[in-house]
Amino acid sequence: MDLRWWAVAAAGLGAVVLAVALAMLLPAGGRQDRQLPLANTARLTRLPEYRAVIRRQTRAAVAALALLIALCAVAAVTSARPTTTQRDAGAAAQREDIMLCVGEPADAPPVSEFLGYFARQATAYGTERIALTSPNRRLIPMTRDYQFAAGRLAEFARNAPTAPPFTAGVEYADYTPTVADVLALCLTGFPGFETPGDTHRTLIYLGPGALRDPDDTGPSLSTDAAVADMARQAGVVINAIATPGRDTGALSAAVDATGGEFFRFEPDGLGGELDAIRARSAEQRENVDARIDAPGPELVVALALSALLGVGMLAVRR
Repeated sequence: MDLRWWAVAAAGLGAVVLAVALAMLLPAGGRQDRQLPLANTARLTRLPEYRAVIRRQTRAAVAALALLIALCAVAAVTSARPTTTQRDAGAAAQREDIMLCVGEPADAPPVSEFLGYFARQATAYGTERIALTSPNRRLIPMTRDYQFAAGRLAEFARNAPTAPPFTAGVEYADYTPTVADVLALCLTGFPGFETPGDTHRTLIYLGPGALRDPDDTGPSLSTDAAVADMARQAGVVINAIATPGRDTGALSAAVDATGGEFFRFEPDGLGGELDAIRARSAEQRENVDARIDAPGPELVVALALSALLGVGMLAVRR
């Protein structure tokens, strides 16, 4: 069961428990002047008819009390707004944040084609935001300024002299970059990446499956498992197009863990692979899971308990 307001349910159930505890622990007070003296009460209480009446009234009172406690508990849970998740294909498509994540040098032919594709796409966007991250730089922050994004992507695609450096010239003495580090840097480019947002988050990686040699055991910042967990926690779908030459096992595992698309780079097929990724993203955005109130079972139980409680009260009065 998923509740919107768990605090309401906890407070209501706590109040029920407290009321029961007080009723059991506090002494039953009564005014002595209302107790009439009777003769031969011991003989009266030993009569079978009297005991039968007391047993019947006790059972009815216990049943009514149990029904009342259950009704209070159900009312507390219902007040907390039980919900369910329902796929709503007719709902409006989610907005989308797109992070382009490049693990290749800017002058590599796949990168030029990759960035050129999105330079053309950006001019047709309406609600999307787009960003670009290289192995160690945030080149375009998440933005809806499509003219700026398209122009900057086009500059990188043709390796124009006016484009800023694609990567920062940094040399490390005790660190070796990995694909996991690049993906982690790209993931942090989503605003509020620590938790899922109300937008569909798509990361598209282009680059090798590994950046370091197999025998390189130097320290790195992130691990493959940590990146997959980070993406799932942020609600990011990782897609990847792996360029040849390196092992792709860890990269494809991260893609599978987030429900993305994985392709191997084909010189004449990059456009089709990107089209497939964008089509899959559009499908995921349209078939959204809507969280709706669903108090039906709780209300049915509450009505049944109310009816039984009414009958029980009649039995107690008799």
